[in-house]
Amino acid sequence: MKTAAPRQSVISGGLLRMFGLGVLIIGDSGIGKSESALELIARGHRFISDDVVHVRLSRDGRVTGRAPSLSRYFMELRGLGIINIKEIFGREAIALQSPIDLVIRLKKWHRKKEFDRLGLRFPEDCLILGERIPQLNIPVAPGRNIATLIEVACKVHLCRKRGYLASREISRRLDLAIAEGR
Repeated sequence: MKTAAPRQSVISGGLLRMFGLGVLIIGDSGIGKSESALELIARGHRFISDDVVHVRLSRDGRVTGRAPSLSRYFMELRGLGIINIKEIFGREAIALQSPIDLVIRLKKWHRKKEFDRLGLRFPEDCLILGERIPQLNIPVAPGRNIATLIEVACKVHLCRKRGYLASREISRRLDLAIAEGR
């Protein structure tokens, strides 16, 4: 007998509202999730939760996330301690909850590990409460601007939802150039 997926759970990560998307940022401890989220908040995106996200399955089958009431508005940053996002950035920097539309997994960069460089493969899905949510993996290494990469990942996701894939377009152009003998 198949067991039904739970209707609520807790996830370790941060949740922001960006470009109309609920974006869950996950990854190993110390990889830079909170620092990236702070940069994104400073750029005008909305903060929902840091470190702990309560997720639940809504009646319409969407996974929705929010902060635990105890830690709502707070973020922990190594070297600075606990900060209150609402007090620092104002009410407009806060959202209380959001459906989760995209998962960004920050992964430590390894020289020998192969990452998709062309975008030919569709992103893998993250399974939350039995629901599949698109996930993009971003390798983290010194010198990479993770906040900018997260913003671009959101825009890429929105393009894909509209049916546009840059990798498909460049492949089409390449095929056309080869066929024309260029």
